Formats: sequence, structure tokens, C-alpha cells
Amino acid sequence: MLDFRYRVVDVAKAAPLIDHALIPYLVHEASGAKFAVPAPVKVGPMRQMPRQLEAGRQYFIFFANPGRYVKPGDYVTIVHGPYRFEHLKVE
Repeated sequence: MLDFRYRVVDVAKAAPLIDHALIPYLVHEASGAKFAVPAPVKVGPMRQMPRQLEAGRQYFIFFANPGRYVKPGDYVTIVHGPYRFEHLKVE
């Protein structure tokens, strides 16, 4: 499991991040492999989806990492609606 955390600075610009229709995914830059947000039947998608964002608050999204494919030191890109968070180093 990969844990992506982000802090909202501008609520208006971050609004697409809580759109239920937009499904985020993670791309392993070295291989191009894509990883989705797990959505167990009893729990639902493993990401925070508040009704309203708050400036200064930290939010999270979990991504599947089957077989620990993505390793510390690898670079990934998070794609979420109109946003791309590129070249993030995995810790």
C-alpha cells in the first residue's frame, strides 16, 4: 500500500480533488505501470472524500502496490482529474 498525503492551500483550486467521478491513479515512472485506489466492498475507496475541503488541512489517498512493485527511491506520478503531481520520490 502506498500512502499519498497532500495539504490543501487553495480550496478553490483543490475542488476537483473531492469530485467522486474523478478516480485518481499512480504511475510508476520507470515502468509506466498504473496503480489504482483500492475500493473494498465494505469500506469503499481508500481515500478521503470530504464534502468540503479546508485550507491548511492534510488529506490522504492510498494506492495499491501489489507485490511491493514500487520501492523506496522510485519516482511516481499521481494523476487526479486535471492535476498531475509528477516526479514524486517514494520514501
